[in-house]
Amino acid sequence: MRTNFDNTPARLRKVHPHEWLWEPLESDPTFVLRSMFGAKAVYLDGKLMLCFCAGKEPWCGVLVGTDHPHHAALRAEFPEFAPHPILAKWLYLPEAADAFERTAVRLVTLVRRRDPRIGVTPQPRKRSGGKRKPARK
Repeated sequence: MRTNFDNTPARLRKVHPHEWLWEPLESDPTFVLRSMFGAKAVYLDGKLMLCFCAGKEPWCGVLVGTDHPHHAALRAEFPEFAPHPILAKWLYLPEAADAFERTAVRLVTLVRRRDPRIGVTPQPRKRSGGKRKPARK
């Protein structure tokens, strides 16, 4: 590894500000963490559960993968949740919420327990219909 003049690594891994929230899920054998549109998406059992966003509003907080029929029950339990202004099929916990940390920890606990209200099965990726380009020599 290359180092700078002061012997620190030249490339340090940038830490996501919400990494501490998904760490309790990492020990699950089905845990997968993927980058998605500048955010970090957590999958368990192949389902997209949570998406941690660290951008500007409305992309600064936690998106909860859920279906519309579960919105009312989750919002009754978590009044801080609201439908995301762009992805209205998902609920959103903004980082600016007064109880963000406490609510996010409770949310991760529900995910770990496989609460049936949380998690969406992603659609299979569509293959492009075009012809493949021949390999370059």
